[in-house]
Amino acid sequence: MTTTISRLYDNYSDAERAVSRLESAGVLATDIKDVRADSRLKLSTAIELGYQGITLNIGKDKAKGPLSQSAKVRQALDFAIDREAINQVVFNGEFQVGNQWVNPDHPYYQKSLPVRPRNVEKAKALLKEAGVTPPVSVDFLVPKGVETETPAQVIQSMAAEAGFDMKIRLTEFATGLKQAETGDYQAYMLAWSGRVDPDGNTNQFYTTGAGLNDMHYSNPDVDKLLSEARQSQDDAVRKQKYDAAGKILAEDLPIVYIGHQAWIWGYNKKVTGFVPSPDGMIRLVGVKKAD
Repeated sequence: MTTTISRLYDNYSDAERAVSRLESAGVLATDIKDVRADSRLKLSTAIELGYQGITLNIGKDKAKGPLSQSAKVRQALDFAIDREAINQVVFNGEFQVGNQWVNPDHPYYQKSLPVRPRNVEKAKALLKEAGVTPPVSVDFLVPKGVETETPAQVIQSMAAEAGFDMKIRLTEFATGLKQAETGDYQAYMLAWSGRVDPDGNTNQFYTTGAGLNDMHYSNPDVDKLLSEARQSQDDAVRKQKYDAAGKILAEDLPIVYIGHQAWIWGYNKKVTGFVPSPDGMIRLVGVKKAD
């Protein structure tokens, strides 16, 4: 953190150089207090358009483990997770808890499907209903990095209390993506940067055979609903279609959503006009360096 802070309060020759440094010195949630405590620095945040979650291999699990074979087992994993605890412990309270492909502030968020509160006893009961004897062993693919490894470790600990043995397997990001494509995993700690329109967070993930469908999930009803949603220009119709698809996916759970991270920027107070964007991109319009 010391090196990052020293970079942040360097004297900048112009606004472009200032913001290019701003981009390269992204702040971890655990470092927010340090930035706020430094009188030379300013902090800006924005909740992302995308999500953080656990992608589950349903269609290509060679071992045919319980997670891929039973929605009840996937629901048990969902009930085992305390999202708010992850927010506080890992993300310094700056994370937004969520359980859908858009965050709770988005107009397409389904209020009828609130986040399931952690319920270990319910999780254990679901495993019993599924005819599964704990511990449920899970190959848990996790990209290397503080903001992936740490929440994965917390999830591993929480899930263990419900009867899961989440065996973390660290990998380089590109390698992990390749393994997900081929189905060489059971659970995968994965984030998506997100798109403004909900189609960009759904169709390419859930539609049968879609390019980012690393769950290898297939449900004709979901295919139909998502196709109809993307073809309509009526917001009310689209919302209805996404809500219907969301109810199915909340039961099937090919992705267990954890929430939505904050894009966090720390920068010299001399930089003015910077507006944080939920897509994480830095835009120079209106940015300048005060004299």
